Amino acid sequence: MIIDLPSTTTSQINSRLVRLRDEGGATTLGRVLTLVIVTEDGQRTDAAIDAANDASREHPCRVIVVARGARQAAPRLDAQIRVGGDAGASEVVVLRLYGELAKEGASCVMPLLLPDTPVVAWWPFDAPVSPSKDPIGQLAQRRITDAAAEKNPIKALETRRAHYAPGDTDLAWTRLTLWRAMLASSLDLPPYEKVSEAEVTGEADSPSTDLLAAWLSDRLKVPAKRFKATSGEGIVEVRLVRPSGDVDLLRPDGKVGTLSQPGQPERRVALQRRSVRDCLAEELRRLDPDEVYAAALKSLAKVSKGRAHAPKSEEQAADASNGEAAAPVAKKSKAKASS
Repeated sequence: MIIDLPSTTTSQINSRLVRLRDEGGATTLGRVLTLVIVTEDGQRTDAAIDAANDASREHPCRVIVVARGARQAAPRLDAQIRVGGDAGASEVVVLRLYGELAKEGASCVMPLLLPDTPVVAWWPFDAPVSPSKDPIGQLAQRRITDAAAEKNPIKALETRRAHYAPGDTDLAWTRLTLWRAMLASSLDLPPYEKVSEAEVTGEADSPSTDLLAAWLSDRLKVPAKRFKATSGEGIVEVRLVRPSGDVDLLRPDGKVGTLSQPGQPERRVALQRRSVRDCLAEELRRLDPDEVYAAALKSLAKVSKGRAHAPKSEEQAADASNGEAAAPVAKKSKAKASS
């Protein structure tokens, strides 16, 4: 059910929510948090709401969407309430703010927060320079951004590092969960040797690639290099250098990875690129500061950048083609010598 409330007030919105609960028999007792989504009106707001609805099936919550409209318009608050099948396991309140009211998102959100529950703020697209100092960010225990969704992802990641505060996190970090788990488990297998260097290859504008290199440098206490991939999406390859041979995790197609290391059979592993809804659901599972993410951000300065680097699969293909090209030449030379 979708209910539109044009030119309304927060008091009228609250009254309508109470009436809907009385009529439908739903209560706020099952809501575990309030998720505040901050966007600009006209951005892909519905896509963010859909992701929140899916995440709410694991974390029932009230979703408040602050969609800031034209600043030149007359001050006005248009609201929309979504419940039932249009809201997943949550109730969604969309606030469209115009004119001077667009600067007062926090004031409009406060009367709608669920009492005695945590508040999580999410900027699915453009985030403020310092989320912890933003008026809406100051209401939240947890602040979620997404550097990959910004115009300059790498610069956005550097901004996250410069203005980090406990409670901040970024979906570029959450997308690394499967990579981190796979790499950590690979080092639990023999031979138990110290890694001397880490190399991470990915798209030039992939903030997750930079974060993974920083995490490896921090946790393994080794130098890490970040290379630009000549093909592939997101993170393409991770190589951990060891005396007996490298641990190599390759994902050229963005779906399936191949893990190879000395003394172990080559393994194919599921490394599908994670959706926003999966990453959001994971972040909502914890409301305490993420110290590991903070340490990875801090270690970004230790990562050295390399030139464009072809993944291992391309190197092998090139070597094979060079070998095939060399064979006829050798045969021709031998024929000429025998004649």
